[in-house]
Amino acid sequence: MENNLIDTKKEFSLIRRAKSFAHAGRGIWVFVRTTPNAWIQIVIFALVILLGFYFKITYIEWALLIFASGLVFVSEAFNTAIEIDMNLTSPDHHPYARDTKDVAAGAVLLSAITAAAIGILVFGHHPLNF
Repeated sequence: MENNLIDTKKEFSLIRRAKSFAHAGRGIWVFVRTTPNAWIQIVIFALVILLGFYFKITYIEWALLIFASGLVFVSEAFNTAIEIDMNLTSPDHHPYARDTKDVAAGAVLLSAITAAAIGILVFGHHPLNF
């Protein structure tokens, strides 16, 4: 019996790696350009960075905040990808497409709640004396 699987063991190529990065960069650009919530998250992340410097937070606190912010960005990016796919494959508003979009949006909400909780834990014990 002949094996018709795609050969996944390709030889390493710097050109293919560069193209992969270019495609990923284009994906980030599409995400930022088409997702209004991404801009809100960027502004919040910038505020978190400023507060981190102002309060001289620890390396562990920086790691937690960066991880939490990344979690929100990644969740929003996956949500955007799912919305793009559902709009393409189910333009007639199928109930399952709606459920898929709602679950993806719920994942973003869960990540945002997690990030907010981490932010409260990191900054909550600092007095707000501006």
